[in-house]
Amino acid sequence: MTGPAYEVSPWGGPVSAFALVDTNGKTWSPADLRSRAVLLNFWASWCEPCRAEMPTLQQVADFYGPEKLLVLAINFKEPAARALQFAKTTGVTLPVLLDLKGEAARRWGVKVFPTTLMLDSAGRPRLRVKGEVDWTGPAAAKLIDGLLKP
Repeated sequence: MTGPAYEVSPWGGPVSAFALVDTNGKTWSPADLRSRAVLLNFWASWCEPCRAEMPTLQQVADFYGPEKLLVLAINFKEPAARALQFAKTTGVTLPVLLDLKGEAARRWGVKVFPTTLMLDSAGRPRLRVKGEVDWTGPAAAKLIDGLLKP
């Protein structure tokens, strides 16, 4: 039996200023992330582990609710239409943000897909998770619970 297909490491941030537009035209900035735990998931439709992971991200977002845990799916360098089509065909209702030039990924050192950056409810960068995670599993629940504690 092998270990998980992902690697967890500390992430010290900082969460620098950013402005990413989602597929509904809303511009997101650090102020939108305050007062709740946040998962910033970097993905692309061509990435098979990203595609496999996305339904469990949606489930965990639905389970906790956006007031407690905000899950943002940040699409890496794909046209808005492709990101929208992927979300529609997979039933994803998470906010899908567009990193059209890859600047957010570069700024935060994201080189592997999927990568999820985790912030606690005080807005502090905590963990970087590289690789595919079952976000509905017990290991992921422990990671999320650590973010929710004040």
